[in-house]
Order: sequence, then C-alpha cells, then structure tokens
Amino acid sequence: MLKYSKALGLIIFVFLFVMCNQKNKNEAEKETILKGSLDVAVDETVKQIVDDQVAVFEGTYYDAKITVKPKSEAEVINDLLNQKAKVAITTRDLTADERVRFEKSKINPRVTPFAHDAIAFISSKSNNDTLIALKSVIDFLQGKTDTKIKGLVFDNPNSSTVRYMKELAKIKEVPKEGVFSFKTNNEVIKFVSENEGMIGVIGINWFYQPTPDMNETINKINVLYVKGLNSNEYYSPTQNDLEIGKYPLARDLFIINCQGYSGLGMGLASFIAGDIGQRIVLKSGLLPYKTPGRKLKIRNEIIKDKE
Repeated sequence: MLKYSKALGLIIFVFLFVMCNQKNKNEAEKETILKGSLDVAVDETVKQIVDDQVAVFEGTYYDAKITVKPKSEAEVINDLLNQKAKVAITTRDLTADERVRFEKSKINPRVTPFAHDAIAFISSKSNNDTLIALKSVIDFLQGKTDTKIKGLVFDNPNSSTVRYMKELAKIKEVPKEGVFSFKTNNEVIKFVSENEGMIGVIGINWFYQPTPDMNETINKINVLYVKGLNSNEYYSPTQNDLEIGKYPLARDLFIINCQGYSGLGMGLASFIAGDIGQRIVLKSGLLPYKTPGRKLKIRNEIIKDKE
C-alpha cells in the first residue's frame, strides 16, 4: 500500500511538472519579445510615465498588447511574489529576502533600472512659503509637535511614498493624528489644493504629467523646495537637481521581469531602457537612467545663404 502511494505521488508530480513546462512552452510560442499580450503591475505613483512608454511601444509593434494595472507598491510586490504578475514596474529594487523567495520558486528576476524619479512635497498656492526642511517632515512623522506642519497627506497607506517616508523617519507606523491618506495621487493633489497648510506627498510624475481633468487643479498647487538633512540649500525635484544628486527625495524606477523566457516583458524592458524609451523619460520631466545620445552632423564647409 505504501509503495502504491509513493508511486501514485510520483506520477502526479511528474504529470504536474510536465503540464507546467508545457504551459510555459505554449506561452513562449504564442508570445515573443515583440508580439503577444502582457499584464504589467505598475506602482500607481509612476503610472503616467508607464502609460507613455506602453503607448509608443504598442504604436511601434502592432502585434503587442500591454495592459497597465496600477496598484499600491505592496500589492505590486505581492503579485510578483505570488506569481500573479510576471512583469512589474516599481520604485525600488527587490530586497534580499524577496530574492530568496524567488530563488526558492526557481525564478530569476531580471531587474532593469530606467529612470531617476522623485517624491515631491506639495502645498496650496494660498500658502506663500515654498520652502520646507526635510527634518521638519521627519519630526512630524516621529510625533513631535513643535513643527509648522499642520498635516501630511499620502495617496495610500500601502504606497511607495508611505514606505519611503517611514524608512526615512525610522518609524514602523505613521502617526494617527495629522496624517491623511486617500487612494490616488490625484486625490492628494485635489485635497491639498483646497486645504491651506496641508503638505501632500506624491510622485512627481503626477505633477509633470497630470491627467486632463487635473490641469486646473495642478495650477493651484506649488511643488516645494526641500532642504536635506545634511544641507543648508533648498532643491526641487527637477531634472537638473536630480542629475547633480542634490534633491534629497530622489529614487529610481525599475522594471522587474519574472517571465523566465524571451517574452514581451523582455521586449518592453529593452525598449524602455533603450534610446526611444529614455527619450520618453526625458520628455516626461523625469531623468533618464542613461542620457539619450545626440547625433551631430559636421560639415566641412559653411554654405552661405543666397542673397
């Protein structure tokens, strides 16, 4: 009876292994780096730049269909770990523990950085002060009351902006008093524009590339200049300040591919990290990870215009 059970278990294991491999083989046959369909889990704070990349990619390769699924950072990472998503775009690299989990599942993620992004502090234009010290924000998050900040507004309790600020302030939970959260960056922008003294925390991409319905609201807010913890100068989340490494809330964007074969995820990653993708990043207001090349035509003679 025991031998029969072992034999049956072995047969089931082999069957499942073969079926799994056959499924991956079928997926690989239907999909190449330039054709097929793919769902991409995307950190909601950088959805705008990803939409641009996907639009140009699909416009270039007509047989490719990519669906962007914006979620909180926690949801994006969980989907990857639980194999509900095979390709994701995040604002951070995988941690050592996350890589171990992938290794146990025999998955080797391909991580490609493609842009320098930033977290921005915003306030209503009715507030004339456009400067803020990062220490003041950290003190507020640590529960200290001797700050000028009336309240902080985040997009989502599980977002990358909340995680970033918690790590910076070295706290496990944000204070219950004076901290507000919604669901999207647009909701944060709208709330801050209508409430003087509130400081919003958003991905700067939503300011540079607002949705059409937010153009009027965007004009009612200021992006604040931030003084870092070890600086006496204030810097803004512009391409220039990101490039010189002065803005204190900078972060990188990554595309994480867990497909395990040469599929559409690899094609998209190569496109975004390539010349066209980097030019799209540059145009968006973010800083490309690699500066796009410029072609110069040098002439030996100067042709004078005819008089």
